Amino acid sequence: MLPVQVNRLTVQEAGDRYVELVRAKTVTGALSPATAEVYARDVATFVRLAGPGRVLDDLTGEDVDAVLLAFARKPDERRKNDGQGNRTGKDTAKGAVGGIGGSTGGSAGGSAGQSAASQARFRRSVSALFRHATSAGWVHLDPMAASSVRARERGGLRPERRALTREQAEGLIEAAGSPAAPATAPPVEATGSGVARRRRADQRTEVRDALVVLLLTTLGPRVSELVRANVEDFYTNDGVRYWRIFGKGGRTRDVPLPDAVASALDAYLEVRAGGDGEKALLLSWRGRRLARGDVQAVIDRVQRQVDPGRRRAVTPHGLRHTTATHLLADGTDMDAVRRVLGHSDLSTLGRYRDDLPGELEVAMGSHPLLRRRRGRAGRDDQAAPDA
Repeated sequence: MLPVQVNRLTVQEAGDRYVELVRAKTVTGALSPATAEVYARDVATFVRLAGPGRVLDDLTGEDVDAVLLAFARKPDERRKNDGQGNRTGKDTAKGAVGGIGGSTGGSAGGSAGQSAASQARFRRSVSALFRHATSAGWVHLDPMAASSVRARERGGLRPERRALTREQAEGLIEAAGSPAAPATAPPVEATGSGVARRRRADQRTEVRDALVVLLLTTLGPRVSELVRANVEDFYTNDGVRYWRIFGKGGRTRDVPLPDAVASALDAYLEVRAGGDGEKALLLSWRGRRLARGDVQAVIDRVQRQVDPGRRRAVTPHGLRHTTATHLLADGTDMDAVRRVLGHSDLSTLGRYRDDLPGELEVAMGSHPLLRRRRGRAGRDDQAAPDA
């Protein structure tokens, strides 16, 4: 039923109200802070591209398509440098601001646009905004129903986000468990002010790095869940160590640690040099909570110790794929894998399940419906000389 009278908010006003509502959901645990900020960022981009002063109810499906195309052509601002080392993205992105009728920013200068995954995420954020606007009486009709712009097919994961093979994963785990011998003097690291400081000698970062790699590779947490972990989130019940993971949407899950991971945790806790009242499990060499960007540096540092024949670049999310892929390939119950990864729906596992080389050949070589037949054939062969 259409609203009797629409509240003719501008795009800016509607965006501000919606973002305020989204951020309020983090208080009740309906949304994680990281998810809320993604929505807020996408809505702010939509406001700039659509034109802040326009009335939201005046936007049509064609207008929304123009915004989606402008976003798709907008350079990815995460790519900070071009081939000459110059910063790219921000200047060209400004051309996409200022309304639909203006320049979209295109891909001038050969700058790459948004990935298919980013385009799909942006469309979901805009759809959520208009769903709320429809129920709140800000628009008569949802223009997304008349929108026809869709992101192209992803065409597969980037190599660094695919699951590691068993040999590659084992190489990474072995390197984490056998860290290089630390230097006699603590290494020098640069601070934000550019002044070099010597790392504190009591920071056994190689032990912390081993724990990071083992947790990511065997349990597959999201990187946000990993850096958010506190010491108190790990507990023992009936002789088994558990990690209470605080996941997306305020959901929690208790995941048992494999023995090797529990041993790595104990080894780290013995040398962890946290200040008084510091709750964070993973600490930087300054004694502060490890940041999301630091996790990739940890993986890269351990990777440098892996034999080149088993080494391959991988992201924290790629290790999440590795966990899911190898658990499922080993015949682990799908619902158990779902609970380890923290998904509410089994269908979501499909995005984390990657192909492993030779897996189909092994499966068909030991087909469950033919095992009895092979056994009978073997017995017949043994009886043949006496026949």
